[in-house]
Amino acid sequence: MFKDHLQKKDAELVAEALKDADAFGPIVERYEEKLLRYVRRFTGLSRQCCEDVVQEVFLKIYRNLNGFNPEMQFSSWAYRIAHNEAINYLRKNKQNVVPLETDDDEMGDLLDVLHADVDIVGDTSKKELRGAVQEVLYAMPVKYREVLVLRYLEDLDYTSMGDVLKKSVGTIGTLLNRAKENFKRTAQKKNYSFFQFSNE
Repeated sequence: MFKDHLQKKDAELVAEALKDADAFGPIVERYEEKLLRYVRRFTGLSRQCCEDVVQEVFLKIYRNLNGFNPEMQFSSWAYRIAHNEAINYLRKNKQNVVPLETDDDEMGDLLDVLHADVDIVGDTSKKELRGAVQEVLYAMPVKYREVLVLRYLEDLDYTSMGDVLKKSVGTIGTLLNRAKENFKRTAQKKNYSFFQFSNE
């Protein structure tokens, strides 16, 4: 239905949606899975909870489309709204984090990023490693978890991360360094014997 919109830039889709409410559909089609994936990775909530969050995200995007600053990347703006709604959902519902049911290597990818500081010892399966990284990630403070997810799982650059979190590029760099250190400390507290760190 929206094939003719696939090659259009976000700014074009926004302009069309501002003129015609029915043209909002292609924006949803383009970002629904991306935002659902991000909320899932960031919160660790069940898919149903994440779908509830994303539904609210698109309502906010639709209602505030007139206020979108065209000088900002639409994707960063959408991620910012998704981030804020995820935080609000966690606060309102006081949900316990539900372990992700994932068959891909996304948590292993995060470990690859931290490989300079982390060595894996012993005969440890990929599944066990993913589970360990996942548990450590969701035990971390939100301010550190969010930068690790945005940078290494969502692959956002520092500028986009700054737009999402309303922080300077320098602050983002500092937070990432602190997040890596916090990951190490949290892993040590969890007593995962197969993690060894370069500063030990």
